[in-house]
Amino acid sequence: MTAFDVPVLTGVPRRVAPWTIRRAEGAELAAYRRLRRAAFVDDQHLFTGSDADDVDDDPRAVVLAAVAADGAVLGGVRLAPLTGRDIGWWAGSRLVVDEAVRGSAGLGAQLVDEACRTAEASGVLRFDATVQDRYAVLFRRLGWTDQGPAVVAGAPHRRMRWPIHRIQALAERTKAPLADLLDPFGASWGTAPAASLGGAGFVGDDGAPVPGSDLIAACDAILPAMVQRDPEWAGWCGVLVNANDLAAMGAEPVGLLDAVAAPDLGTVQRVVRGLRSAAEAWGIPILGGHTQVGVAASLAVTALGRAATPVPGGGGRRHDDLTLTIDTTGGWRPGSHGTQWDSTSSRSGEELRAMGRLVRDARPRAAKDVSMAGVVGTAGMLAEASGCGAEIDVAAVPAPASTPMGDWLTCFPGFGMLTADAPGASRIGSPLTETATVGRLTGAPGVRLRWPDGETTGALAGPVTGLGHA
Repeated sequence: MTAFDVPVLTGVPRRVAPWTIRRAEGAELAAYRRLRRAAFVDDQHLFTGSDADDVDDDPRAVVLAAVAADGAVLGGVRLAPLTGRDIGWWAGSRLVVDEAVRGSAGLGAQLVDEACRTAEASGVLRFDATVQDRYAVLFRRLGWTDQGPAVVAGAPHRRMRWPIHRIQALAERTKAPLADLLDPFGASWGTAPAASLGGAGFVGDDGAPVPGSDLIAACDAILPAMVQRDPEWAGWCGVLVNANDLAAMGAEPVGLLDAVAAPDLGTVQRVVRGLRSAAEAWGIPILGGHTQVGVAASLAVTALGRAATPVPGGGGRRHDDLTLTIDTTGGWRPGSHGTQWDSTSSRSGEELRAMGRLVRDARPRAAKDVSMAGVVGTAGMLAEASGCGAEIDVAAVPAPASTPMGDWLTCFPGFGMLTADAPGASRIGSPLTETATVGRLTGAPGVRLRWPDGETTGALAGPVTGLGHA
């Protein structure tokens, strides 16, 4: 049973010190369960004999207890995944507060708030609860949305959901300003010169076709903080992100140009070492660039490739399958846990080059490499450029074991390609990656997440960049 039930226990009021809310283990966990049994079995008669269930046996479950200074457990709540494989769908349940605590209603609200914070910190993307009718007002006041009636243990309840805006916030932080920032190059895009900003059919793409040739140009900058903190890795990533941009357009790499700067010579040398290692791994020569010492750290890399018929990012059509091809090997980059997955530094050059040819060989209608906007944000950009929306089946997304889905869907994964093509069309296949149809393009703008119970939740409310249909 999944239910948030806030019982009222009778007892003699007693003075207690302020409580702290923390994860319960050992004696505190046992005390929470005794308090729970007294409420749901002895007082409310919702259960006979015991209110224990499978969630209590799930090692992934988290119990939060409110503990007084004298060690007394004054209340608690538990939360846990709802699926065998944790796909970021959790529920809260068994919320209990002892009425003997002064301001018990305030404690109940604090427990609920802490459960929400814990869920989001655990990478949860959908957080549900089923609460008794009389407590639905409390949850609505705390910001939960009412999803309709339910019956639990014969008692009327309401299904509630905590809104999680992690994906929307990431898109707004990383991609939403693009349309306004690029407005000087052609405010309406339709009136922009055909040779600018990618040209017709390639607005917002990972690279830009050079007019009058089969050249593809791409350019990316690395965060200055990364250049300063981890210079070799910054150099590696300067090549990585550009190689991915060319790969997404089905282009064969030709060469690289780099512009590197740092406060001291040693940092520049370390960046250059990273650039050289990556260029050798991907087999892309560095043709030249610009170097400066004694200034703030920075790195920008431009890549050139060739593609007679580039694969656009906006070539998808409504009802096309959305396929994710991603390298799930590796692990979180030190210092970037939850945001940057390193799947490339342990790969051989032959493997990296083989992955770079996957889109070129498959030639789908549309392709984009998974960027800092994550899987969902990148899906939103592909859909926007295609004049569509998207729906993603969360359970179908390939992911490393024990990696929170909220982190995985919003991180930079090293190598990941989203492609769109007609249902049943041949898709990318490679022993180096995991490939799965993870959703479809739709007519409604934005991106929605589909869950195993058939319900959908909003991830992106509308267009990601504002650049529009390519």
